[in-house]
Amino acid sequence: MSAKSAPSHAMPPIDTSYKRIVAIALPVLLANLAMPLQSVIDTAIVGNMNDTAKLAGMGLAIQLLSLLLVSFNFLQYASSGLAAQALGQLANNSNTSAVSVPTPLLSILQRALLLAFVIGAILLLAKPWLIDFGLQALSANPESGRAAKTYLDVRFWGVIAELMNFAFIGWFAGQGKTRYMLYQQGFIAVLNIVLTLFFVFAMQMGLAGVALGTTIAFWFGILMALWLSRQHLKISWSVLFKADRQYFTKEKMLRLFSLNKDIFVRTLILTLSFAWITRLSAQSGDVILAANAILLQVLSISAFALDGVAVSAETLSGQAAGRRDWPRFRIIVKRTGVVSYGLAIMLSAIWWLAMPTYLGFMTNIDSVFALAYDYHLYAVLLPLVGVGAYWLDGIFFGLTAGSVIRNAALILAAIFFPLSWLLYQQWDMTGIWLSVWCLLLLRLVILGGFLYRANQTGSYEKLQPEA
Repeated sequence: MSAKSAPSHAMPPIDTSYKRIVAIALPVLLANLAMPLQSVIDTAIVGNMNDTAKLAGMGLAIQLLSLLLVSFNFLQYASSGLAAQALGQLANNSNTSAVSVPTPLLSILQRALLLAFVIGAILLLAKPWLIDFGLQALSANPESGRAAKTYLDVRFWGVIAELMNFAFIGWFAGQGKTRYMLYQQGFIAVLNIVLTLFFVFAMQMGLAGVALGTTIAFWFGILMALWLSRQHLKISWSVLFKADRQYFTKEKMLRLFSLNKDIFVRTLILTLSFAWITRLSAQSGDVILAANAILLQVLSISAFALDGVAVSAETLSGQAAGRRDWPRFRIIVKRTGVVSYGLAIMLSAIWWLAMPTYLGFMTNIDSVFALAYDYHLYAVLLPLVGVGAYWLDGIFFGLTAGSVIRNAALILAAIFFPLSWLLYQQWDMTGIWLSVWCLLLLRLVILGGFLYRANQTGSYEKLQPEA
């Protein structure tokens, strides 16, 4: 008995220092900023075409894609949480050999990629119906709707690659291999920008060229991610694509789908919430829709930046949960919260200084610029308003607390939709932005309530299910 317990006592504790938190977060932050940068560049190119309908259509297209794709980003969160816990469990297992260590990690990636391919293929087959129904649901005007359809007809050919990208991001992040995320996402961003500029200005392809550059970049990004995965696990190409039946049992697949189901419900509610905000903007006219499309890029950029610390919270809390080391888990919660709010203050300060320049870069349409500037302070404060939601998301994803994540989203939906409708009816454009703030703050309050209750009762095990 003592021989078996000795390795566990000798196991080094999880490094929860601020230095370690930042070391995980910084590459993720840089890699994540590469993702919204693609959308920003695309929007800026269209925003300077001097056509409000095209810019409004771009906003509709991006929102519809988000509704479809981000609804399935449980591929990222499930991969991240499961990979983090796999590392924690492997560290506890003194009998794990160097040869067998990659196998459970590889199987997590393989299952996520398989699921991504199946979902993406279904979306691609349903493309005509999804585009028509989606634009109608978002209240697209005729001109902006045509522009959105032009863009979406091309972008849909990359949906499989974009879903696979979620799986790779989560898998790398869960192991703390954030530099691989930086390599992959940076490669996609740079290639996307180069290709988009070529297709739009050299080939004169307009909106279709913007979409084509992004689509090609994502497919090449998947090829690079496969190569990085092989290098990380130190395996051959044949092993990378060979599934181990031991890790594809009925029980393990049901565990994966159970977690994915709960995260899917949560993410679907969030993306429907932002689609609802886009619908309210579209009902108010193309100028408001175009202005909000530009301002909401601030939320996208800030969210991806803050997600760097959220990944630290997810990675470290997942490892602590895998070991059932709850005292260290509480330290992780506190320290990642401090870093998250510190980063949020910095981001809001940067946006306050950069906003006039940013708006001038994004559009040359005077009416859109003027309206966006009138409401820019709402966007400047988004990092501070939203940071708590992203931070606690990371904690709960690290726990793979699927039922809590799902229940919190259902509570959010019951409050948010009627509240946002009342705000919109009362204050129109101002009501739309108050709705955005409410969406972020409600997530913080609801998830914070669940975490506070678990802390008071010492029932973290009830949040973190058995694998």
